[in-house]
Amino acid sequence: ASAARAGAARVGGMFKAPAGAAGNATPFGARGNAGQLNIVKQRMKSVRNVQKITSAMKMVAASKLRQAETKMHGSRGIWMPFYTLFGNPVDAPAEKQLIVPLTSDKGLCGGVNSTIVKYTRALMALQSETDSTLLVVGEKGKAQLERTHGSTIHSTIGDMAKVAITFPQVSAIVDKVLEAGSYEKTHILFNHFVSVITNKPTIATIASPELVAKEKQDELNVYEFEEGFEENMQDLVELQMATTMWNAALENSTAENGARMNAMDSSSKNASEMLDKLTLIFNRGRQASITTELIEIISGATALEG
Repeated sequence: ASAARAGAARVGGMFKAPAGAAGNATPFGARGNAGQLNIVKQRMKSVRNVQKITSAMKMVAASKLRQAETKMHGSRGIWMPFYTLFGNPVDAPAEKQLIVPLTSDKGLCGGVNSTIVKYTRALMALQSETDSTLLVVGEKGKAQLERTHGSTIHSTIGDMAKVAITFPQVSAIVDKVLEAGSYEKTHILFNHFVSVITNKPTIATIASPELVAKEKQDELNVYEFEEGFEENMQDLVELQMATTMWNAALENSTAENGARMNAMDSSSKNASEMLDKLTLIFNRGRQASITTELIEIISGATALEG
């Protein structure tokens, strides 16, 4: 009996009796433990529900990841010839520039959005002498950048995640960029997809036709243009912007879904670990309750015999 009491005391330390229960005749573990066990059962039920949600979100993200990754690989070969010809003039001097950070409309995807916001702020600080304007894509980027650079935001674009990304959808974003005004440089910030667990923040810079002609004059002189040089350059730069934005949107979407799949996988594992711990606590509490009741029965029987 004494050994049983010692075991019950050790286990009972995890379940505190309600305040004011010290003077009651009912010892902890007989009937007072029932309320504590019900609380643990409710927590176990909540954790199971969360685990079901995170597991479902993981499967949805994995399905979207496969679709986006197929499109993304196909888009990489479209924009590369432009950068072979025009280069990536990130540091070319300019008086006015437009910065387009690509973020998601939904969260629960790790540091995908916060990384782009951080790089956007760093770029604006690094090129503080340049007149910078923001055109933010995604609700998450909008919410964060409005707090620190609200006065520099020209416009925002949201609801990108409702349907799968298409080229006409991206072309509408490019139209917004072109309508934002005349800028010497346009920076597109996005997450370059490396693997499911690795993304690389990337800046793709598109120069205006005038800046391209100035920076790449020697390289462009070897080409003959049938029509006007300015008209051809304008068309090429707009096509470069459309193909670059197309690839950037797909890269960012793939990175987002990969990060969300990993985040939901980690959440599901954490929920499983928490459920194991709660199950152990529940079993120990139930064992303590049974042990205490046995002690009461034995003590009562001993008292009657005495």
